[in-house]
Amino acid sequence: MQELEDPFRVGLEEVEKLREETPLIFVDVHAEATSEKMALAWFLDGKVSAVLGTHTHVQTADERILPGGTAYITDVGMTGPRDGIIGMEREEVIQRFLTQLPVRFQVAKGTAQLDAVLVEVDEQTGKALAIQRIHLVEGFGEMDP
Repeated sequence: MQELEDPFRVGLEEVEKLREETPLIFVDVHAEATSEKMALAWFLDGKVSAVLGTHTHVQTADERILPGGTAYITDVGMTGPRDGIIGMEREEVIQRFLTQLPVRFQVAKGTAQLDAVLVEVDEQTGKALAIQRIHLVEGFGEMDP
């Protein structure tokens, strides 16, 4: 990939601009590594309402409120077909691993799931008061996270 601007410095610059308009700031960190997501959350703690990780499609069980008032979770999870591989047809994904050749993925069929988080925020300060994981499976109602 081409070199990009440092997400920590650029993120902080954008947060400072947004804070002039609103105390309610949610950051979606679309990254592979847990450490990248967690480091950005600690870096922005107290400056944003929430840092919510995405990309790995698997909801993590590490939701918390950091000391400065920022809600955090490493990965919110996915919304899509539960019995696929990250929502795609299993056979195509497995074929790609076996052959190391590009394969066009199709969205899987079957039971759907919805992963999300509910973040309660103080509207005046922008500080998170609570974060709760949500995991719903079609036909089963809400599942214990």
